[in-house]
Amino acid sequence: MQRECEENLRQIINGFQECRNAFTAIGDETRQLILLVLLESDLSGIRVGEIAGKTHLTRPSVSHHLQILKEADIVAMRRVGTKNYYYLSTDGTQWKEISDLINRIYESVKHITQSEWRSNL
Repeated sequence: MQRECEENLRQIINGFQECRNAFTAIGDETRQLILLVLLESDLSGIRVGEIAGKTHLTRPSVSHHLQILKEADIVAMRRVGTKNYYYLSTDGTQWKEISDLINRIYESVKHITQSEWRSNL
């Protein structure tokens, strides 16, 4: 049991290290707003000007925040000619790793809570 707990803790520590940039990127309120716009758009993506119009941000500001999200593997981009389309995808992004980490933490907390509850009986 001790070895299993140590391994779980090691995986959580590694998960935090792997997802650090992603958590920093999505922790910003402006980038959260951009993510919400991306969630509302279709899977084909949305251009910077459209995001700027929906968020009331300037195009340079949107581009800056999208670059941070892209570098953190949160947002994907596809290019069609000279046009860039930004979208959310599970392929090639950090969403799965973030989900796995959160689920591992949740299961650990649930296990600890259940153990505490049983020990108090």
